[in-house]
Amino acid sequence: MAALGTGGLPEDHDPSTSSKANDSLSETTATSRRSLRNVERAATHRVGPTVTATTRSVATRSAGAESTAKPAPRKRRLRPLANLAVMAIAGGLVATIAIPAYAFNPATTNQAKFGTTALDSLKKANSQSVSVSGAIDGPAASGDTFTATTEQQLADKKAEAERAAAAAQMEAYASSYDGPSAADYLANPPYPNFSLAQVFSVAQKYIGTPYVYGGDTPAGFDCSGYVMFVYAQFGISLPHSASAQGAMGTRISIQDAQPGDVVIMLGGAHDGFYAGNGNILDAPDVGRTISERPIWTDDYYIVRFGI
Repeated sequence: MAALGTGGLPEDHDPSTSSKANDSLSETTATSRRSLRNVERAATHRVGPTVTATTRSVATRSAGAESTAKPAPRKRRLRPLANLAVMAIAGGLVATIAIPAYAFNPATTNQAKFGTTALDSLKKANSQSVSVSGAIDGPAASGDTFTATTEQQLADKKAEAERAAAAAQMEAYASSYDGPSAADYLANPPYPNFSLAQVFSVAQKYIGTPYVYGGDTPAGFDCSGYVMFVYAQFGISLPHSASAQGAMGTRISIQDAQPGDVVIMLGGAHDGFYAGNGNILDAPDVGRTISERPIWTDDYYIVRFGI
């Protein structure tokens, strides 16, 4: 091993050797620098295409974006056209629905089968006649003639029937009684001493006698004929009329009435004997008999005879 000197070199160091070493180092350094330049150039060549490619890629994307963005105005232009198309379709639908309604018009001449017919015109005019050709002959129509009967006519017919029945009844009852009449009693009254109580007692003897229109004997009485016949037995002559009997009597208050007084009812249409306690003894009407019953109306007043 060689020893090192003070200069840090081996003691056996040869200057020529050092010079060669320096030359080798310079060459090596130059070579290294050339290698670095070559590497840098190679790197530059490599990076250049990449950047170019990248630039081209970016440019391509930008162009694509521009090409993609450009159609947007077309869509905006198509929107009004689409709205017009929708409005046209809607109008067509409305027209399709409305046309049948407008088409159905019975009043038009082309749709006469829905319009007014001759029969309808006759009905509206209340026509009762139709023209028929004179060539058509047929038998004359005949039918029964009917007339409406009014209530008054019905009432008149009923009254006539009642009068006919009363006349027949009068003939029957006249032949069935042969006792004294009211005129006979007036000539020779069996009760010369007048008394209301006695009058009512005599009137009660004829309870059950049938009502006969116009009757004035025990064979049959009507209301005024009954009162006339009873009072005749006391020598008091009365007309055969309820209203006339009411006019002849002396009016007294209802509170003072006693059995035997005479009740004049319904404006003189009916009368009978007052029976006390608000009752009347009378000959009521056809089909009924003399009986005692409550006074059924407030339309009455009391008269008294023999005073």
